[in-house]
Amino acid sequence: MAIYRERKRLLLFGLPWTFTKYEVKDDMITIDSGFFNVIENDCYMYKVQDVQLKISLWERMWKLGTVVCFTGDKTNPTLELVHIKNAKEIKSFILQASEEARLKRRVLTTMDITGNGTVDEEHDLDNN
Repeated sequence: MAIYRERKRLLLFGLPWTFTKYEVKDDMITIDSGFFNVIENDCYMYKVQDVQLKISLWERMWKLGTVVCFTGDKTNPTLELVHIKNAKEIKSFILQASEEARLKRRVLTTMDITGNGTVDEEHDLDNN
């Protein structure tokens, strides 16, 4: 089971002096943030629908990047792993792991394109 552990870093010099931690596993992404009031946010990998890599000029200078995960999660439709090292590698891992998780769970994601707005729905192929 591959695991990536990373910290949000300061944009200046890429130093990990923040209280936000990211953990990416085969089946789940976890974001822990805060010092006094800690917030833990999880998203199952099968809910990740698309992944984007954003690298600003300052991030390139310090070999950092931001990975944005677009999910079907109701509480957080977008998860951002901000100013992390190995961003391209982590993005590729999330794309591959999310596809494998959807196949393993037999989940089909559909989109309503009838003009009434786009609504993402997930269907379990075993129960439909």
